Amino acid sequence: MAQKRKEESEFKVSDKRLFTADGELRDSAEEQAPTPAAATAPAAPTPAVSASVSTLPEAASTQVASKPDPDIPPPPTAHEQQAQHDAYRQSSRDLDSRVELSGHSAKELEVTFERFMASLYMTAMMQLGLMHEQGGQPGVDLIGARQTIDTLGMIAEKTKGNLTSKEQGFLQNCLYELRMAYVEVTNALARPPQTPGPVTGTNG
Repeated sequence: MAQKRKEESEFKVSDKRLFTADGELRDSAEEQAPTPAAATAPAAPTPAVSASVSTLPEAASTQVASKPDPDIPPPPTAHEQQAQHDAYRQSSRDLDSRVELSGHSAKELEVTFERFMASLYMTAMMQLGLMHEQGGQPGVDLIGARQTIDTLGMIAEKTKGNLTSKEQGFLQNCLYELRMAYVEVTNALARPPQTPGPVTGTNG
C-alpha cells in the first residue's frame, strides 16, 4: 500500500514548450496535449498529493523558463540600453547639425511611416525591373520582389487599427500597385517570345 501511494505521488516533469531553441515546432507538441481521459481523471485521494499536483507544474515551468539558452546571448541590461540610447541620440544630433550647416534641413532625415513604405515600394519596383537607379540598368528579381511585397502585406496585417487614415490609404495603394505590377511582369515573362511573321512584298 505504501509503495502504491509512493508511485502515485511521483510525477514526471516534461518540457511543455511547443518550440525548440531553434524556433521549430516540436514533433511531440500534439502528443503533450491532454487527452479526454486525462482531463476527466479523478483528483488524487489525499490532500498531500493534491498539493503536489497544484504546485509542481508551476515550479517546473519556472525552472524551464529560467534555463539559459546557449545559442542566444543574454539581452543587454537596462543600464546598457540607456547608455546606448543616449549615445545614439547624441550622434544623431551631431549629424543633424552638420546637415543644417550644409544648407539642408534635418527634417529630411526623419523616418516617417510614409517614407518607410515609399522605400519598400521603390525597392519592389526596382526588383520588378520597372525602375532603376540613374545611370544603371534595370534588372528583374521576382523572388526579391515577391518578398518585398509580402513584407508590405505583413506590415498591413500587423498594423491593423494602429494607422491613421492617411497612412492606411498610402499602404493600401502601395500594395495594390505592386501586386498588379507583379502579376503583369510575371505574365509577360511567362509568355513565349513572339516570332516575326513572313514578310510579304508587293510588286508595284
